[in-house]
Amino acid sequence: MKARQLAVGGAWEFTPDVHTDERGMFVSPFDDAVFAEAVGTPLFAVAQASASVSRRGVVRGVHYARTLPGCAKYVHCSRGRVLDFVVDVRAGSPTFGEWDVVELAADTFRGVYFPPGLGHAFISVEDGSTVCYLLSRGYLPADELAVSVLDPRIGLPVPPDAVLSARDSAALTLDQAFAAGLLPEY
Repeated sequence: MKARQLAVGGAWEFTPDVHTDERGMFVSPFDDAVFAEAVGTPLFAVAQASASVSRRGVVRGVHYARTLPGCAKYVHCSRGRVLDFVVDVRAGSPTFGEWDVVELAADTFRGVYFPPGLGHAFISVEDGSTVCYLLSRGYLPADELAVSVLDPRIGLPVPPDAVLSARDSAALTLDQAFAAGLLPEY
């Protein structure tokens, strides 16, 4: 497995070795030894595993959890293909408002680590794209917030025909969330 630090502080991309033969494929989408060496600590205790399935053109996010304690995530795509975005929504961060993108796909099983406080969004590139999440805590609706994936200040390359949920369509801009005191602190 290879590790690569992303442009947003604390976020990492992990690309596992994929082994194929006449029977099919074997892959380990997560390796704690490689993770610990790159990040400096072992993976958080997993409190919840989740998955979302999206049709082509669906955009989810930019979602984040209030801190403290926040919620760390490790995500990979087990079916289909998505463009996965890590967005720095941490007030006071040197990379505040910046983002990076990683293509996650079922043929690579590449994963992304999001420490607490970072925002997560993705664009489904294929029908049936399945994003799998390991989460450091269970879902708490009152602590789950969003900033607009369409916010021009962030500037994500969202297609004009993107399919968004009502919640994501109504999300505040980054500046509005900052002014309302809704963003996690760096």
